[in-house]
Amino acid sequence: MKTVSVIIPTYNVEKYIATAVFSVLNQTHENFELLIVDDGSPDRSVEICQHFTDPRIKIIRQKNRGLAGARNTGIRYAKGEYLAFLDGDDFWEPEMLAKNIAHLESSPEVGVSFNRSAFVDREGNPLGTYTMPQLNNIDLVCLLRGSPIGNGSAVVIKREVFEAIRFQDNLYGTVEDFYFDDNFRQSEDIECWLRIILQTPWKIVGIPDVLTCYRVNTGGLSANFIKQFASWEKVFEKTRSYAPEKVAPLENMARAYQLRYLARSAVRMRVGDAAVQLINRSLSTYWQIVLEEPKRTILTVVAAYLLRFLPQFIYHKIDALAANKVGKTQKQQIIQQQSQQLV
Repeated sequence: MKTVSVIIPTYNVEKYIATAVFSVLNQTHENFELLIVDDGSPDRSVEICQHFTDPRIKIIRQKNRGLAGARNTGIRYAKGEYLAFLDGDDFWEPEMLAKNIAHLESSPEVGVSFNRSAFVDREGNPLGTYTMPQLNNIDLVCLLRGSPIGNGSAVVIKREVFEAIRFQDNLYGTVEDFYFDDNFRQSEDIECWLRIILQTPWKIVGIPDVLTCYRVNTGGLSANFIKQFASWEKVFEKTRSYAPEKVAPLENMARAYQLRYLARSAVRMRVGDAAVQLINRSLSTYWQIVLEEPKRTILTVVAAYLLRFLPQFIYHKIDALAANKVGKTQKQQIIQQQSQQLV
């Protein structure tokens, strides 16, 4: 049984970290090491982790470098043939590692395996909806239309993939190996996935199972969306610098899809003004998005404007009914795809 290194970056997650750690310790695949990277957290997160006595746990301390920096530190210490990442406020279902590792071992050409995620609220209660990404044939266009992986807590990656994208830099006073780019405090995931697709032969392929619980933060502010989009623009600029012939022609399309993604996030976080502004910018940037993905785009427009102009109590009732219907449809699709996988 091959070893997997699980890396949990830890910063200001004292309310959630115990749940995350328990979800790793409860994995059916037991041959793992758990590297908890204290990224200079000012709260009790690390103190809570120290109460766990499992010998597979190792706590690594460093000054704050951000999510990418904490993951990179974990990778440098990792000894496993596979690496998995779990954000400190998310948690896994017990078969997360087992199913993704089985997928990687049965698919020599696949370097990154990922699963679907269930949205949960701050208390960890299911919201009844799921990420429903494209699982196969993931290419540059697919990534620029919105990363199908969805979040960094849903992947298991072969070590060889990181070796293929490793680079060296001196960001903190000494030359170190980097895998994720520490220059990005947001959008670090998509930047890494783009390098894998553009610079290596490894494939990114998902499985239909819902194995990650992704905690939705409903406390977002409009400024966060502006920062997220600015960070994404920097990622696109970096990607264009080493693959201009592939990336430049897709610029308006990619920008529009990112703006729509942020609009959907604004709707989820109940920020109506931002949702309307973002979806309007998306449509004015690349109107063809309506033709390419009509259902998702039109639903985003409708949701944004309803949130913006309806009284909150009416919107919440409509949203609850819609979410319930969407969740049931998604669940049926997941069950169907899982049964097809078994055939």
